[in-house]
Amino acid sequence: QVQLAESGGGLVQAGNSLRLSCAASGRTFDRLAMGWFRQAPGKVREFVAAITRNGGSTTYADSVKGRFTITRDNGKNTAYLSINSLQPEDSAVYYCAATPALYVTGRYRSENVYDYWGQGTQVAVSS
Repeated sequence: QVQLAESGGGLVQAGNSLRLSCAASGRTFDRLAMGWFRQAPGKVREFVAAITRNGGSTTYADSVKGRFTITRDNGKNTAYLSINSLQPEDSAVYYCAATPALYVTGRYRSENVYDYWGQGTQVAVSS
């Protein structure tokens, strides 16, 4: 089993930056691909970003390219999502997810490949 715990969310003003963290436990972290998803009120959960086991490859939703950066520190068992130039439409609950499965990077855009999910962290952006 893998436990994931997100942190770093909060209320921020538009234009500011934020870094979300996802701490993992229960399994060797460098055997997990990691993803970030978000769900805004009244909307379906959507893919944001994903990173392969060794951090060598990443993929992003088109809507966040250039503003979001996914990274990981395997020594700290933690994945990160850095968000720049926050906009009100970025307001959502952000979830991290993990899978031990090996796929081509693009496959990690699908929430169906993930076995483990965190509880989410709320991000609210005021204009």
